Amino acid sequence: MSVTAHSSRNIAVITGASSGIGAVYADRFAARGYDLVLVARRADRLQTLAASLTEKHGVQVTPLVADLATTAGQDSVADVLATNPAVSVLVNNAGIARLAPLAASTPDDVSSQLTLNITALTRLTYAVLPAFKQRNAGLIINVASVLGLHSLPISAVYSGTKAFVVALTRGIEHELAETGVKVQAVLPAATATELWDPSGVPLAALAPESVMAADALVDAALFGLDQGETLTLPSVADAALIEQYETARVTLFASAQTGTVAPRLLPA
Repeated sequence: MSVTAHSSRNIAVITGASSGIGAVYADRFAARGYDLVLVARRADRLQTLAASLTEKHGVQVTPLVADLATTAGQDSVADVLATNPAVSVLVNNAGIARLAPLAASTPDDVSSQLTLNITALTRLTYAVLPAFKQRNAGLIINVASVLGLHSLPISAVYSGTKAFVVALTRGIEHELAETGVKVQAVLPAATATELWDPSGVPLAALAPESVMAADALVDAALFGLDQGETLTLPSVADAALIEQYETARVTLFASAQTGTVAPRLLPA
């Protein structure tokens, strides 16, 4: 199947699909009856996963080998998103972590995180959004991180990229408020994926009780989506904490809307 060919079913496009969270999303959307376009750099893994999902779920699965860290890779996926009317779901899951203090990071480690976590995700969202808005239907899932809400000494760049994903998703949510297009930001904590070992912090270094399985994460995120959540933290048990955070954020923003200098910042 050509990735530009029309499908009799709705299509879910999933980036970073060859393993981990992306592969689980692929399985779950196939189980929901979607045909798939799976995007990743590793052709062999994509082919194996595609064959497995076709056999298991009876859906059409198209591997799309693309390196989203390159303009050419982004172009190839953006073209599918912009031109195939069967595409109804985009899961922006592809990402990279290079965990180190900024002063100890290499230029490549910094730029690779910015390119994949921010530029590629934004480019693909921008590519699919006009068609979704025109059809008044569609779903965008952006996989961020709890580190988008907090920074560690080794996560300044990674946290910054994931904070961008959260802010972008919130902005799009407001943009789409009067439409049938849905958007969700998913903020995992530590999850058992291949992201860790090349990040500089091996998975084995984490406390096992702090690490969530990828399938449990995706199932929780999809349950949250089905309940209408637009910001989902799968590992947070107390929903009131999320509500308090959101309320405080909105209240703080509202309190800043004045042209008067705060008295606390005026000289005595």
